Amino acid sequence: MGGGGGGRGRSRTQRRHFAQSRENVWKRSKSDPSDANPDADNGSEAGKAGDNRFWQPFATQNLVFDEYYKEQGIVSQDEWDTFVECLRKPLPAAFRINSSSQFWMDIRSQLENDFAKSLQAELTEGDEVEAIRPLAWYPENLAWHSNFSRMQLRKNQALERFHQFLKLENEIGNITRQEAVSMVPPLFLDVQPDHFVLDMCAAPGSKTFQLLEIIHRSTKPGSLPKGMVIANDLDVQRCNLLIHQTKRMCTANLVVTNHEAQQFPGCRLSKSQFDTSEMGNQLGPCLNQLLFDRVLCDVPCSGDGTLRKAPDIWRKWNTGMGNGIHGLQIQIAMRGISLLKVGGRMVYSTCSMNPIENEAVVAEILRKCGGCVELVDVSSELPQLIRRPGLRKWKVRDRGTWLVSYKDAPLSRRGAVNPSMFPSGSSVEPVDHSVGLEEEHQNGHATSSEDPPTQLDKPVNLVNNLEEEVSGFPLEHCMRIVPHDQNGGAFFIAVLHKVGPLPVGTLEKHNSHRAKSSFHSDRQPDEVQDKLFEDMKTSEDFSANGNNEKVAEAALEASEDGPQEAPLETDSGNACENDNSNGAEAASEENDGKAGGKRKLQTHGKWRGVDPVVFLRDEDVINSIKNFYGIVDSFPLSNHLVTRNSETTRVKRIYYVSESVQELLELNFKVGQQLKITSIGLKMFERQTSREGASTPCLFRISSEGLPLILPYLTKQILDASVADFKHLLQYKSIKFTDFVDTEFSEKATKLMPGCCVIVLRKDNVGSSNPNLVHESPIAIGCWRGKATLSVMVTALDCQELLERLLLRMEPLKESPVHESKPFIDANEVNDSDMVEDAEEIRLNAEG
Repeated sequence: MGGGGGGRGRSRTQRRHFAQSRENVWKRSKSDPSDANPDADNGSEAGKAGDNRFWQPFATQNLVFDEYYKEQGIVSQDEWDTFVECLRKPLPAAFRINSSSQFWMDIRSQLENDFAKSLQAELTEGDEVEAIRPLAWYPENLAWHSNFSRMQLRKNQALERFHQFLKLENEIGNITRQEAVSMVPPLFLDVQPDHFVLDMCAAPGSKTFQLLEIIHRSTKPGSLPKGMVIANDLDVQRCNLLIHQTKRMCTANLVVTNHEAQQFPGCRLSKSQFDTSEMGNQLGPCLNQLLFDRVLCDVPCSGDGTLRKAPDIWRKWNTGMGNGIHGLQIQIAMRGISLLKVGGRMVYSTCSMNPIENEAVVAEILRKCGGCVELVDVSSELPQLIRRPGLRKWKVRDRGTWLVSYKDAPLSRRGAVNPSMFPSGSSVEPVDHSVGLEEEHQNGHATSSEDPPTQLDKPVNLVNNLEEEVSGFPLEHCMRIVPHDQNGGAFFIAVLHKVGPLPVGTLEKHNSHRAKSSFHSDRQPDEVQDKLFEDMKTSEDFSANGNNEKVAEAALEASEDGPQEAPLETDSGNACENDNSNGAEAASEENDGKAGGKRKLQTHGKWRGVDPVVFLRDEDVINSIKNFYGIVDSFPLSNHLVTRNSETTRVKRIYYVSESVQELLELNFKVGQQLKITSIGLKMFERQTSREGASTPCLFRISSEGLPLILPYLTKQILDASVADFKHLLQYKSIKFTDFVDTEFSEKATKLMPGCCVIVLRKDNVGSSNPNLVHESPIAIGCWRGKATLSVMVTALDCQELLERLLLRMEPLKESPVHESKPFIDANEVNDSDMVEDAEEIRLNAEG
């Protein structure tokens, strides 16, 4: 979640720039003096058990929470104790196999045949029957549930092998560690490979990764899907986290943007801008505005569905959290609907159990859209997923008082209590109960917008004498996932289908009392489209009262100030290409340490602190790359290569974009770069930085991320290696030409041009106990052809993971006894000056 707006004067960065993580925080900070155990010195059992006087679990009880959800009836009274007991237990770990990974079938087989059996002995009494198990509702056994919490995995020595397996595969990108219920919303989107998908509030990126997996699922090696995913988030720091998460996917079909979700640009061309003769060649016949086939609207929320992994919410939770963010959630959802194509599908979701954030928002969407949007009944989809129908009646609690209708809200509370919070959504003139409230205050009743802990035991004034409202919409088609049904977290999901263009009059009518600007409509004139949400800077419902200060950290840390001034992380994806684009240098002109002078900021882009996206038009550079690697003409390079630096001589990285992303970029240039793009495309080529590298025929090497895509189209600088030689390269990283097992391979390697080359594992040497596990795409690594050696140019983690995969796949191989000794370990152990230079060259290139 993330990506909303609102708030007043606070930093946009959430969780204090991630300095303090809330992930499975089941013990307090050591610096907290309240954690000291008072019984440590009295010889009591508590003292003996608490030798570490700093450890103390979080309190897992909140009387206001209990009272609120009992009254709302999200679970029956009979199962309340089971529900709360489950919430107080740590969340079991869950993860998903990346279905686009080259080794996804191998990993699934390892889980089914190895870990599922070996971990069984580690279960304690009272646990579930299986140590790990596939989630029955997730297709193809690609998602797995572990009955060990993340803390158990880190602390239990018996689980060390499994824990190391998870860490390695997650870092490589073969699996994604993700809460089980968080995997559900993308499945109900019904994404196809040719769809344009918008993830409005994408950080930290696990759902975005899942969407990318789906559009890539049916593509063959060396090909790209026709669709794309735009992942957006409001917070710059969270964008960096999103980029880091999704770059493991190695996709050319992703664009990461940094906008307030409720003001996401529509990039609509006016009639004066649209030139049929020009656009027909560049954009195709339809791309004159940015509309999506699917929209994932996972909005900021109070987050009480994550209590099991973030137990600090117990002490922070209050009713003002949901009430305060309700208006922002509506704005984001309506913006998502306006960007959705007619016939498209949007999923609205939260990790909250609160009906004010869930059913009330969905009802308001349906009310605003006037029949142009339908709530889809998906009860027959994913039948093994245990879910509960949405509520059609609920109450609103404000200042310790239960309200069943908007007419019961005091006049003084209209800024905090809105008609959209109630089932009927009716807006009537409320009765002024201010005198009654003053009397309640004098009698000791709560008067704040929240329920402070000091008043937990005080009675609440329930309005039971009035008839409760019932929504007229089929909200039972929504679904609520509760923790104790499947031993997971809580989530809310609603699937919406757009059946027609939004009526302008309906939107203006419903927003006239809240915001001066109107929501985007497919039928609005061009001059209105060109000013999409320009005036809508805040949500009155969210910022007009003090409740927003108590909203959970995942939802509230968003301010009115635009993110243009904030710098982006330089090493995350392609957020900023230039060397001095991080820190304060991104917001002002500073001396470039390498160039020795000042650089101009944003010569081609309008977003301050973010380097522009520029198409690489330098034919000399493109032709040198194409000729050096023998790239065939069927792999398009022109108009598909972009950089983040307008100065060709300083380009360090070249990114490849798919056809759909290329069309988006062309559209974005036409409309004045409305999209603030922080990351785009797939890193394909990197400039050589070493002295020897700069003297090679081609100044750019192929990156590890781009190799799988371009591999089928290479005709030069590529060799097939035997299993023995391929394993040696992975083990020893650098080998002299004379030390290879295969003499023919050694001869061919010496004939390669100096510089980057690609070594492919020879398929006829691959053995496996299960031939079906051998993926059709070849296994290849990037290497550097030096003066005397061939050296691997991939990370140590990649080498380790690939070597383990090969060992699991292959039959034991007999190697030549002549080459049993280690061919090469370190340049310091060798006197050959050529090898020392090669080692230094590889080190410099890796650093670059």
